[in-house]
Amino acid sequence: MTEELFREDSYLRECSAEVASAEPGRIVLDRTVFYPRGGGQPGDTGTLVLPDGSGIDILDTVKDGSDIVHICAENARLPAPGATVEARIDWARRYRHMRMHTCLHLLCAVVPCGVTGGQVGAERSRLDFDIGEMVLDKDHITAELNRLIEEDHPVAPRWITDQELDASPDLVRTMSVEPPRGTGRVRLLEVAGVDLQPCGGTHVSRTSEIGPVAVAKIENKGKRNRRVNVVLVEN
Repeated sequence: MTEELFREDSYLRECSAEVASAEPGRIVLDRTVFYPRGGGQPGDTGTLVLPDGSGIDILDTVKDGSDIVHICAENARLPAPGATVEARIDWARRYRHMRMHTCLHLLCAVVPCGVTGGQVGAERSRLDFDIGEMVLDKDHITAELNRLIEEDHPVAPRWITDQELDASPDLVRTMSVEPPRGTGRVRLLEVAGVDLQPCGGTHVSRTSEIGPVAVAKIENKGKRNRRVNVVLVEN
């Protein structure tokens, strides 16, 4: 089982780890700061630095049961099991994902409808909503998102039991995907006073870190479904 250091501290950029297994294209560590693809958020990329100072490019990160697999080129030089490596994420890319993912939680608060899909991206992110008879206005959503960002709400994870989640089904906003269960507890992401829902992704610690955003487009994806695309507005 890989220890998931990013679950409690999204700001960790690197860590020392022991190689649990290595085969062409796949390296498993005993602990990692690399986030594995899931929940609409891409897997981290970065580098594993070997004891001799050479590096292995990590092209993606995925979950495989209780292991986190660091994907590398099939012909990459592999470390020996038991070797100690330094795991370093592409921080600039990850931080954009953190900002974007937190922004999507604000979008859930601004558009109070069931979520039918979503994707976090470094350049553009989106959520799909089952809006029913509701009419979405791009300028209004943009203004509300930026208001919540500027209010600088604290953001933090916390955990509840499976039983507590069963007792509060309204916490689950996704209509087609259930939160992961099986460990006896579920991780929530709380934007204080704004949003609370199950989420295993990485996020910034305050909404002000997101920076200005804009709704780039609202797409019609069916009679009841609308896709809201958001982008970061860089200064």
